[in-house]
Amino acid sequence: MLRLVGAPGRDLCDERSSMNRRDVIRIGGSGLLGLSLGSMLKLQAHAGEEVPATAKTAPGWGKAKHVIMVYLQGGPSHLDLWDPKEDVPENVKSPFTNIPTKIPGIHFTENLPKLAQCNDRFSMIRSMSYTPNGLFNHTAAIYQLMTGYTTDKVSPSGQLEPPSPKDFPNFGSNIIRLRPTDEPMLPFVMLPRPLQESNVIGKGGAAGFLGKSFDPYTLYPDGDDLDMAKMERIKIDDLQLRPDVFAVRLERRAKLRDLVNAQMPEINQAVKDFQLDNYYDQALNLVVSGRARDAFNISSEPAELRDRYGRNTFGQSCLLARRLVEAGTRVVEVIWPKVANSDNHSWDHHVDLPKRMKNQSAPMLDAGLSALIEDLDNRGMLEDTLVVAIGEFGRSPQRGVSTSGNGNSSDGRDHWPYCYTSIVAGAGVKRGYVHGKSDKTASAPAEDPVHPIELLASIYHGFGIDPQTIVYNHLNQPRELVKASALTAIFS
Repeated sequence: MLRLVGAPGRDLCDERSSMNRRDVIRIGGSGLLGLSLGSMLKLQAHAGEEVPATAKTAPGWGKAKHVIMVYLQGGPSHLDLWDPKEDVPENVKSPFTNIPTKIPGIHFTENLPKLAQCNDRFSMIRSMSYTPNGLFNHTAAIYQLMTGYTTDKVSPSGQLEPPSPKDFPNFGSNIIRLRPTDEPMLPFVMLPRPLQESNVIGKGGAAGFLGKSFDPYTLYPDGDDLDMAKMERIKIDDLQLRPDVFAVRLERRAKLRDLVNAQMPEINQAVKDFQLDNYYDQALNLVVSGRARDAFNISSEPAELRDRYGRNTFGQSCLLARRLVEAGTRVVEVIWPKVANSDNHSWDHHVDLPKRMKNQSAPMLDAGLSALIEDLDNRGMLEDTLVVAIGEFGRSPQRGVSTSGNGNSSDGRDHWPYCYTSIVAGAGVKRGYVHGKSDKTASAPAEDPVHPIELLASIYHGFGIDPQTIVYNHLNQPRELVKASALTAIFS
């Protein structure tokens, strides 16, 4: 049964916003092509093009055509990566040696030798900061970063309820709604695992009240989080032609569909405003062109380049992100391939930080992110591709203390939203620039604090979208995309 539903909310600039629940049309049968993909593409195009009220002349406006969010789920320690401190108490000082970078006077720790040699290609924000409402555990912080909003429904442990159709949309869903692509390519892809803390999976990672048509295409290969070879087993069955259906036969089926539709004037009249043929054609082009399918074929990349990214889940995900953007994908979210509150390769270093950081998480980050930025830049793709690397918070300056109710060993750091670091590159972002400054112990911003929702506003700004554009939720209540202004200081 095909169910065509009007837009779940209204946009001020959307002439088709008059659809309501009484306009639901049900059509029997799923069609010869299969309507799930076609329906998704159809509904994505029901996105009003937001036109700014005033001319946007600020730096960076409209420079981005693509965005890659490298989301460091778990909260990496800024003190042990890219904001180390000297002349501080022993339980604050990083156990790692400081090294110089391409920017004079700026040091990283020894964990990031490759990023230290390319930080002249990106901006750093060393003053990320927010004061949490209530407990600042992973799920609530993830939701805020991905949607721009907080929620009042937090459990005693700080975890949120499971994902709901009433949730605020992921920023990627807003972007593909307001900046739809006409390429025969998946507009929004999330990989290689969902956002997660404990048993709360996917919170903040979907389209929420925008509707499932704006959900990301999720690529979660089989295998647990420590399976470093899972990207070799990518499955994209819904983008593949069946073995017994080659392209010519599929196109013939589409023509047969047109013939059947021509004999159904009443239904054609009922759905004329939905432009079904256009969306069927988009779905057909996506499958027949093979563009999306080919983009997922990372084995076609030179072995040397794959080695450079790192032969692990994170590194190969970064490589795949570049390939997807190259093929036309608008938004790619690379989620750190380990659940937030866990051990081993996780960034949640409550215990055994020196060993886990040095031998597990940091080398993967250093290789994968540096290769992504350099590869995009060398191909000329950094001109219109925005790259953002950030976690939901940083780690406590003092080791061995509890800030979130969690237990911490003497060599572990707890959650710390009051000061941390993010990386931004491409699409007009300044090169070799450091915005803000942390205080002596990296406990709080000493200059120019930046709230994470300001970073979201900057992403929208990069796409030529007013961050305070009004959208309507499931109750037709007006809401801003994000209640913040763009950080234009990072743009040139």
